Amino acid sequence: MLKKPSLISKSSYRRISYPLISVMVAAGLSVGTAFPSQAIPWRQLIFQGIQMISISNLSDRQEVELGKQINQQLFRSKDVKLYRDRAANKYIDRIGQRLVAASPRSDIPYTFQVVEDDNINAFATMGGFVYINTGLIKAADNEAELASVIAHEIAHIAARHGVKQLRQTLLAQGLATAGGVDDSVAVQIGVELVLRRPKSRQAEFEADQIGIETLGRSGYAQYGAITFMQKLLKQASPPSFLSTHPATSARISQMKQMINPEFAYNGDGLNERRYQVIVNRLLPSR
Repeated sequence: MLKKPSLISKSSYRRISYPLISVMVAAGLSVGTAFPSQAIPWRQLIFQGIQMISISNLSDRQEVELGKQINQQLFRSKDVKLYRDRAANKYIDRIGQRLVAASPRSDIPYTFQVVEDDNINAFATMGGFVYINTGLIKAADNEAELASVIAHEIAHIAARHGVKQLRQTLLAQGLATAGGVDDSVAVQIGVELVLRRPKSRQAEFEADQIGIETLGRSGYAQYGAITFMQKLLKQASPPSFLSTHPATSARISQMKQMINPEFAYNGDGLNERRYQVIVNRLLPSR
């Protein structure tokens, strides 16, 4: 009696099934402990392809790619709205690229974007993405003050604060495994960190140091960082910028010690009248 021909031999079955089982196990390890709303069906992961990244040893290329995905997700959400004025974004990009050239990490691409939001705020995410609210642009008295904030955000990227914060959060929540972490989970946590969680006190002090040094090397007057922070502290109701960038008298005193007297007032960006003309043209009152 003839046996029915087997569609898959035992050896072929092992070659196919064992890697598939490994993928299923990896999927379970990567997303099994994620938040309920973030759970991803394992079949979807298998057929779409699991993108695992090693968060403990993230390369520059991986960081930039992760930053791109976080950037896309931010603008898909209702929390961040791009200010769609080419001239305004070009102006911020010009200042940003000037500062990048003087920063300690100028070997990755940087993207500077204006957010349509009257709140005084600025933030950055890994991979070179910096966001400046229209409210902050209006709140600055001159370009040196604005540049000081942009330099501070560049400093967070230069020191890889976002990467370190993401790694700590993934480990604390049990979302990272020996094999790495699913990049979709990393993106979701990255967005949450950008929108909801401030940097540590140590990270802010380090960004102050790097930012003020970058400001001076780029040719801007360093004291713009001090005058802008002092102005925020004097406001009756603290702006949203201070929720993620806590400003204290001690921090301002330390910033003053970081300033090189040669670059304190001797630099670009102190012409208030010229700056006001630019802001009125780019951000007309509505």
